Amino acid sequence: MADEKQNPNQISIELSEDMAEGVYTNLAMIAHAQSEFVIDFIRMMPGVPKAKVKSRIILTPEHAKRLLKALEDNIKKYEANFGPVKSIEDNPKFPINFGGAMGEA
Repeated sequence: MADEKQNPNQISIELSEDMAEGVYTNLAMIAHAQSEFVIDFIRMMPGVPKAKVKSRIILTPEHAKRLLKALEDNIKKYEANFGPVKSIEDNPKFPINFGGAMGEA
């Protein structure tokens, strides 16, 4: 029999098929209180005045800082492989232009 000793620091993560598909969002809004950060991931569609929150993540300040560091690390690795990520304006202006011609009614 194989020796099945588990590392006590190892965790098993389950990812369902539905969750593995992911959800596309093109806007995130962040709010915070003393004990938590709230990140709303939103999908805006051109010509639609109402945007929907597709996912809300609530983090402790400590986990928010870990997420920031993990994103910074992954962006550095991404840019090392694929080149710099193009930056757009620091603050998006509303309504957001999706790159196509503006429609008229």
